[in-house]
Amino acid sequence: MSKYKYLEVKKRLGVTNVFLNRVDSQNALNEGLMVELTDFCSAIRKDVKTKLIVFRSNAKNFSVGADLKEPRSDQTKLYQWKHNRGKDLIQAILNVEQITICLMHGYCLGGAAVIASACDFRIAEKNTKVGYPEINLGMNLNWLGLPLAINLVGISRAKQMVIGGDFHDADQLASWGFIDEVFTAKNRELCLKKWVTKYSSKPPLVAQMIKRSSNELAMTLFKGIMHMEFEQFMLTTSTEDQKKAIEGFLTKKAVEFEGN
Repeated sequence: MSKYKYLEVKKRLGVTNVFLNRVDSQNALNEGLMVELTDFCSAIRKDVKTKLIVFRSNAKNFSVGADLKEPRSDQTKLYQWKHNRGKDLIQAILNVEQITICLMHGYCLGGAAVIASACDFRIAEKNTKVGYPEINLGMNLNWLGLPLAINLVGISRAKQMVIGGDFHDADQLASWGFIDEVFTAKNRELCLKKWVTKYSSKPPLVAQMIKRSSNELAMTLFKGIMHMEFEQFMLTTSTEDQKKAIEGFLTKKAVEFEGN
């Protein structure tokens, strides 16, 4: 019996596939799923038999992002600050020594897009839509999502994605550098096999050392300021504009923001 409620894990020949498995909710990222994925990453990094990890989904979409229906009314600001599940998850993915591939299809939104950006490579089905809709809900992007996006697509396009709040298709994001390869539905496993075969065949110690150094170089400049992103999140989620944004999202009505 699996020890996970929201994940399905399969290991074979040095490759571990971890499936997001909250299918009924389209893998909306509730606290339980994030904790399980964080625990998985913390444990798998010590597995010397696993050379490569594939993050994928059993649902129609990779993930629709944070679970907005999960109740949080009883959580104090101090509790939220000390239990930043999203940032803990992304840091855990970044800390995984093995090569990581995100296999994307359907919607990959918000925190799910950050999960993808924390992996070493992203391959996506042609129907994939990636977006950071946080701004449309009156909040900033956190979970280290901003520096990861900047590293992948550059500052101007990262601003387009994060401030614009639009959904971008796979072909566009491949041309921007966010996605490494686009495949058709019938070629999904063939494309994945190509990537898995290539990177799982490399000397693991060398590959993992190169990965660690690359990640440190890429993130060093951001570490001095990104400790404040969750404080920004707590500020933006306490504004009148944020209340309006959530109401507009739920009622499908246009709202006017005033900066309060």
